[in-house]
Amino acid sequence: MTKLSVNINKIATLRNSRGGSNPDVVKAAVDVQLFGADGVTVHPRPDERHIRYSDVRAIKKIITTEFNIEGNCTEQKFVDLVLETKPNQVTLVPDAEGQLTSDHGWDTIKHKDYLIEMISVFKKAGIRVSIFVDPIVEMVEGAAATGTDRIELYTEGYAKQYAAGNHHESIAHYVAAAEKAKELGLGLNAGHDLDLHNLKFFKQNIPWLDEVSIGHALICDAIYLGLENTVQLYKRQLQ
Repeated sequence: MTKLSVNINKIATLRNSRGGSNPDVVKAAVDVQLFGADGVTVHPRPDERHIRYSDVRAIKKIITTEFNIEGNCTEQKFVDLVLETKPNQVTLVPDAEGQLTSDHGWDTIKHKDYLIEMISVFKKAGIRVSIFVDPIVEMVEGAAATGTDRIELYTEGYAKQYAAGNHHESIAHYVAAAEKAKELGLGLNAGHDLDLHNLKFFKQNIPWLDEVSIGHALICDAIYLGLENTVQLYKRQLQ
């Protein structure tokens, strides 16, 4: 079964735009669990423009499903937070400071030694590690050499091609990368721009997918469809 982890960053963005605690980010984490999500994802950034470090600590205290923290391990503050809160999974993303959203995976060949070092830090703390990679077979092979438990395929390219009607072209590189990950014994996650239109096709072509992390599209759909209904609709796409 492919798990759905709901990224609640955009709930925090809405709260921060007005100040105060409405909507309540911690309550949102509790609610998406109650509505059927298999996990909660957060991606704290140094400027705390959406999820705050205090949110991560508060969510960890009440989380009952899987907790996934995404971020850039070159930031010591992020590393310290992960080691303090000990989520089920940490997803390492090579974001630049101030970056609007994640837009590329790790060069697992160029940064092999660094990734080996950082992954070992988290694994020694009992935290499962996933690293963000582009759908390139060589990058998957490089990831396997770092000691990571999983990779997360960066799916923006898939989403754009799928929306343009190029369904076969959209998925081909992802299937090749996913097959290589399976061959090498890596767990497989995916995320970025997956939505109600393209998620089912992605899962059908990569049925051994462990987890998807979805935030922006799901929260946008929830404005019109309601959060509980939306979580269930996304779950159905993964069946």
